[in-house]
Amino acid sequence: MRHFDFLTEQQACRLFHARPQALTLESDPELLAVALGATLYSPADRPQLAADVIKQSSRGCLSMVLCLEDSIADNAVEAAEDNVVRTLELLRQEATGPSADGGTAPSLDSRLMLFIRVRTPEQMIRLARRCGASLDLLAGFVIPKFDNETGRAQLFLDALQNVQAIHAAARPGASGTAQEPASHRALGNRRLRIMPILESPIVIHRETRSAALANIRTVLQAHREDILAVRIGATDMSSTFGLRRSRDLTIYDVKVVASVIGDIVNVLGRSEDGFVISGPVWEHYANTERLLRPLLRATPFAESDDVALRQRILLANLDGLMREISLDHANGLLGKTVIHPSHVPLVHALSVISHEEFLDAKEIAGNSSGGAAASAYGNKMNEMKPHQGWARQTLLRAAAFGVAAPEVTFVDFLEAGMN
Repeated sequence: MRHFDFLTEQQACRLFHARPQALTLESDPELLAVALGATLYSPADRPQLAADVIKQSSRGCLSMVLCLEDSIADNAVEAAEDNVVRTLELLRQEATGPSADGGTAPSLDSRLMLFIRVRTPEQMIRLARRCGASLDLLAGFVIPKFDNETGRAQLFLDALQNVQAIHAAARPGASGTAQEPASHRALGNRRLRIMPILESPIVIHRETRSAALANIRTVLQAHREDILAVRIGATDMSSTFGLRRSRDLTIYDVKVVASVIGDIVNVLGRSEDGFVISGPVWEHYANTERLLRPLLRATPFAESDDVALRQRILLANLDGLMREISLDHANGLLGKTVIHPSHVPLVHALSVISHEEFLDAKEIAGNSSGGAAASAYGNKMNEMKPHQGWARQTLLRAAAFGVAAPEVTFVDFLEAGMN
């Protein structure tokens, strides 16, 4: 799987100074976490779920979540579970079936990272047993309302160990029983991982937040090989205060939620030993009347001779999403939870590293002896020691999303992704 793989060879040569790396589920997990990009959530009870997954992966989505939690009514969970099991089996058949030239079709896990959002540890284990060999299509599970105060976090982590054993036993050529600990088998980097969502009241409320985050950090660090990335549940955070942001505002305008995000990054996103933390969901996707003026500058679109694209973004009210993505990056968040396919190209276009950023990062990375120098573009000072963490993160993003060619901007990537 590779970001922007839908581009033609001619388009890729024009747009990229360095193309995104090709990835598999066995790639470095830190790089996979950065490469999640726009993680598209889909209710697990959709009738044509397998076809949806295939369609979205062909359009540039590299991570997708089949949701069994809040998007599913309580009385529909059993049917949704059946649908997930059936979907994974259909995808497995499609992935291992003959190709048009008589060979073997490429494995689906070379196209995207697929996750299941579960409700309980018991559901996680039950699904693993039912899925069997189809587990090999999964990158892992998304865990809602993750905290360590009630033992809930540890229950999910214990469940994951059971799932690892089931996964190992179900893989081709596996030996032993599903009850044998996963640690007894060589899985290498190909293991199922979890993405915990921080959204519980104990994390949100000021008086309990510091201790709760410290406890979460302790348990995540102790199980680091099992954690791909940390996600933020801004909808649940907002609902704690009876709030819901409009499409005219970003989550950073909702101060009580922004303060929680800041504290999460402070505790879990430190450059020396932190986790990749994804941006919260943007929940709007239809055009409605707006109150505030747009903040999307016309100049970049005029310079790229694509004023019509700007108008299209404004009419769809997607300029608010673009602003929030920029603020995510400024606040240490990478990637984003999305609930509509139209959001995917915006997240990815704004994730490509500019040629200027790339040259700065290359100059700084590894140069820990100190000092400062004018940037290659001659418009800023690069300080070698303070910017080491930034440079390392920038080069990881460059590996995941590529480096834009000189004079190429996010508008060019938006045009390629949205057209």
